[in-house]
Amino acid sequence: MKTLFTLFVFLSFNKGFCTETHDQVLSITPTTQDQVDVVKNVSTQHEMALWQPASPEFIRAETDVHLFVPATSSQVVSELLLRHNVTHEVLLDNANELIEMQTKNDSTDPRSGSTFYERYHSLEDIYYWINRTTQDNPSRVKAVLIGSSFEKRPLYVLKLSVNTRSNKKAMWIDCGIHAREWISPAFCLWFVQNFLSFYGRNQDVTNILDNMDVYVLPVLNPDGYHFTWTTNRMWRKNRSFSRSSSCVGVDLNRNFDANWCTEGASHNPCSEIYCGAFPESEPETEAVANFLRSHKNSIQLYLSIHSYSQMLLFPFSCTTEQAENHDDLLEIAKEAAQKIQRHYRNHYKYGAGAKTIYLAPGGSDDWAYNLGIKYSFTFELQDRGRYGFLLPPSHISKACNEALIAVKTIAMKVIEKTPASSAA
Repeated sequence: MKTLFTLFVFLSFNKGFCTETHDQVLSITPTTQDQVDVVKNVSTQHEMALWQPASPEFIRAETDVHLFVPATSSQVVSELLLRHNVTHEVLLDNANELIEMQTKNDSTDPRSGSTFYERYHSLEDIYYWINRTTQDNPSRVKAVLIGSSFEKRPLYVLKLSVNTRSNKKAMWIDCGIHAREWISPAFCLWFVQNFLSFYGRNQDVTNILDNMDVYVLPVLNPDGYHFTWTTNRMWRKNRSFSRSSSCVGVDLNRNFDANWCTEGASHNPCSEIYCGAFPESEPETEAVANFLRSHKNSIQLYLSIHSYSQMLLFPFSCTTEQAENHDDLLEIAKEAAQKIQRHYRNHYKYGAGAKTIYLAPGGSDDWAYNLGIKYSFTFELQDRGRYGFLLPPSHISKACNEALIAVKTIAMKVIEKTPASSAA
């Protein structure tokens, strides 16, 4: 069945095929434990892709479940849900059209104008963009190779720096740790372009870059991201092989050494939240961890960009215990969410990860916090489930601007709270 699903998804990328059937996304709300069990069983079938929550074990009564259902299974699933009186509705009736819309690209050249940043881009386009950005901004941008992926793709971090002030603080932003969350790498590109364009013209951008170097990793999971463009749009994990199973991939956001593989992660290589063989078993995770370890004295702010559900989260996700500076993190997240609400009329939930969503051990933000980066946040960008991982390109601008105002708000607060000890 897995082979059939892979073939079907491949065909859905090509116009002219499978036009008589549609992939769908359903919102399902089980109300009893029996219905929960039915939905769990449905969601674990090979053809399905569970969007929300991340794993069947998190499915609860009276909580919405978002499930991607290939056309080959839509009738069977609908009949099964009806037979068990499980409340459900169709969120997206033709996911194929949205996938086509997302992958349509007229130009790969960043010089083609601002619309470049209002489209999604393949991994090859992003590597090209990295090269062009460093060439066009040699005094402000440097590409740093921090390692490579399981399939030997380079992991490039862009360092944005406008002066050589001593004891300068820094912030880190990573995008695309989960392959199917395309709005995440789109934000990293948007962020870099915005900061380069508005330095000297926007007070917050200028203040941040004057006081901080910024490290941006546009795609933390290049193998998985490439796979979503070529084979399976719903892929989440990286693409490493397991010695103990035929299943592929590790959830890189369960692979960091923060209460690794406790409740909320899985030792099963076939699970979407598989934690890997051991902490930092994956080359992508190890590369990021090594870089952060070597820069832990300067990096004061860690940001990891995800989607979807519109949340500003902070440690801890790996335990229900409160972080030492919980009140400080809560105050900053609240201010950022209020700024989004005021400027864009969009609501973002905020709070500690474990209590706001569910336990998720092995996450990068908790690991960075434990390393000593006490201002550590995870963003869940648009939307709340209407389009989910298939957010149309027309929504990129608003989603990125919301995240941008939150990043600027948080960075300004961190600069205020962690002043540099001296300046050149």
